[in-house]
Amino acid sequence: MGNKERIFLASPHMSDEGYEQGYIKEAFDTNWIAPLGENVNNFEKEICEVTGAKDAAALVSGTSAIHLALKLLEVKKSDIVFCQSLTFSASANPIIYENATPVFIDSDRDTWNMSPKALETAFEKYKEKGIKPKAVIVVHLYGICAKIDEIAEICKKYDTPIVEDAAESLGSIYKGRMTGTFGDCGILSFNGNKIITSSGGGMLLVNTSDSKEKAARARFLSTQARENKRYYYHKEVGYNYRMSNIVAGIGRGQLKVLDKRVEKKREIYFHYKEAFKDISDIEMMPINDEDTRCNCWLSTILIDENSKVKPLDVILKLEENNIEARHVWNPMHKQPFFEKYDYIDNGGVGEYIFNNGVCLPSDTKMTKEDMERVSNIIKTLWD
Repeated sequence: MGNKERIFLASPHMSDEGYEQGYIKEAFDTNWIAPLGENVNNFEKEICEVTGAKDAAALVSGTSAIHLALKLLEVKKSDIVFCQSLTFSASANPIIYENATPVFIDSDRDTWNMSPKALETAFEKYKEKGIKPKAVIVVHLYGICAKIDEIAEICKKYDTPIVEDAAESLGSIYKGRMTGTFGDCGILSFNGNKIITSSGGGMLLVNTSDSKEKAARARFLSTQARENKRYYYHKEVGYNYRMSNIVAGIGRGQLKVLDKRVEKKREIYFHYKEAFKDISDIEMMPINDEDTRCNCWLSTILIDENSKVKPLDVILKLEENNIEARHVWNPMHKQPFFEKYDYIDNGGVGEYIFNNGVCLPSDTKMTKEDMERVSNIIKTLWD
């Protein structure tokens, strides 16, 4: 390894201006360090202003946001929920929390995200069984925009609501609109590796005509479903999902530098694209800059399946040089826990991307020298 500094895949990056510390100090000065407080309220408002969402509830994680989205859509035991297969398990786990049944949908090569063709096949298959799914969970993987207008049109045809998992795509724009605002519910994550972070935390965006009521219900459920009485009174099960005022303060500060972080992520992506342009075995992840703007949360490559170099070779070579890289998400239908559930195939696209993909360092603190160090090391594998 030598004494070269570690290059991370994606790590927290606080603002140079110290915005986060200002909001945190205010919380300490007013003793609002627990859940609830001005930072929580204002973070919700500011997220709506940035994204265009109708309302929002600040929660402890993106996973809890998906869970409450399913609660708002009244997903219950034995209900069917269609879910993108090529994703992180947090997209699918909340379906199991509600004892519902996931059906996994393959991706397309154009976007790496849910295939509209496979989604239509799934709807028709279950229509023949007399079953209507309760929701569709679509993901914008690595910040790449799914074909969300096509997917929304299909879901409208079959009268099924959308949960839009934009945990990795805050700042990505599809045809003039921020991701997370197309679905009935949108999901954001502020985990430590995301494009902006509050150390943890997530946000549930609500985009329905009754958004105020639904967001209020999400806040109610996230604070243990305690009824508005002088004493503790509960008519249904609740959850300890509300974001703390300190965490929300970090998030508010981070939101101020979102555009800078997107700009840097895209700079990293285009550096790799230029660096690897002469290696025919390498294909960059697809971003369509004609009508979308990808936030390029993680710059990801596909290596030709016939190449002498395999994804693990890249990961191990970088590891030798104190640089972090990762495999692409392993599709849900290939996971031991989820493999018993139905899967709608589209030619094995998700499996192909997993087998041949590598997530490269995309840390917004990377310098030009860091980027060159990474790309030059990778290029040696083809020498």
